[in-house]
Amino acid sequence: MVVPVALTGATGFLGLRLLRQLLGAHRSVTVLAHAGSGDALHRITRFLELTGAPEPLVAELPARIRVVETDLERPRLGLSAPAFHELADGLGAIWHSAGSINLEGDLPQLRRTNVDGTRRVLELAAAGRRKPVVHHVSTAFVAGARRDGVAYEDELDDASGFENAYERSKYEAEKLVHAWSREHGRPVVVLRPSILVTDLPPHPDLPSHPLQVIERILSDVRRTAGPEHEDSEHEGPQHADPAARHPHGPSPSPSPSPSPQSLRATVPRPRIRLVGQPDGRLNLTQVEHAAEVMVRLAGRTPSGGVDTYHVVHDRDVPVRTVVSLLEGLAGISIDLVAGKPDAPSALEALLDFYPGMTAYLGHRRRFDDTRVRTLLGPSAVSAPVDLGYLWSGLGPEEPVPAPTPPPASPTAVPSDRYA
Repeated sequence: MVVPVALTGATGFLGLRLLRQLLGAHRSVTVLAHAGSGDALHRITRFLELTGAPEPLVAELPARIRVVETDLERPRLGLSAPAFHELADGLGAIWHSAGSINLEGDLPQLRRTNVDGTRRVLELAAAGRRKPVVHHVSTAFVAGARRDGVAYEDELDDASGFENAYERSKYEAEKLVHAWSREHGRPVVVLRPSILVTDLPPHPDLPSHPLQVIERILSDVRRTAGPEHEDSEHEGPQHADPAARHPHGPSPSPSPSPSPQSLRATVPRPRIRLVGQPDGRLNLTQVEHAAEVMVRLAGRTPSGGVDTYHVVHDRDVPVRTVVSLLEGLAGISIDLVAGKPDAPSALEALLDFYPGMTAYLGHRRRFDDTRVRTLLGPSAVSAPVDLGYLWSGLGPEEPVPAPTPPPASPTAVPSDRYA
């Protein structure tokens, strides 16, 4: 395609996958990189190398990617007036994927990044003589704190409130998009992914994804609670690069040492209570599949107003699968309970500082994606996301943990049993 396209957030978890898909559909891409964030082209190149991109594609990157350093929190993206208008006039499509996904962030900062950043991108689109189509990456969780029922693509209200400031900031950004579309009579494509995951193991040159952040929070909470809650054998996911694990080849030891997982099995784990639904479910979508679906949707002729799409998995993941994953990663045991404990343990009290993370264990909501499935047919269906897939994407060397069976009655466990 010859449509000149720009992308914000190109070095992020989703943005890197979007960029690869866009390079498959366009001759070149203008990357609007955050000023002072480092060598964006190098980070993009490294991602493509690590994910097995063809060598010719990697070699062509300097010729096919134009990097423009910008600041989404400043007028004209921090550019001079001539540079801003030159950039705007040269674009036929703008993808806005940049933003903060900090579930524990404060609302003023999240508004500066997610709302004001969207405003600056819309100003860029309004200034362009080609009238570029805007593709705005939002989140399915603008549906807010309604934990049951069905969330539809055309719904956008705050009647149920929000689980955290992140959701509110993304809701406000979408409202801004709708107002801009009405004011300018311009089309906008809004793409709402669910929780994005991957089975690509962690690597220091790759951005982390949401479940990695949650695992780190749980591990940090254990360390903060004191040494009696730490497990010296468990330091969280390791880098999956075999050379990093065994730089001198396989160990010459004739008898393998016990795995950290087997060692932990002999030590009582800290036990905590988290508010959640044993029959709850979450929507987790492969980030690679989500990026492919988004770019395919963008290839369709927009209606002229705001076209909103839920980019979600067709099968939800049981909350108990997520609980088993977190237990295996953080070396803890989790009981799901109906309400906050009256006498929280030290670990439970610390977790109260991260309400944006734990709220989702209580969800049983479904996201309707009829529009996407109608347009794309069977190709909109993605492969299953199960415990093995999630475990691979977090990179531990140990085998996949066995799913933890639900306790017969979590409320029957005495409070002094919890760490």
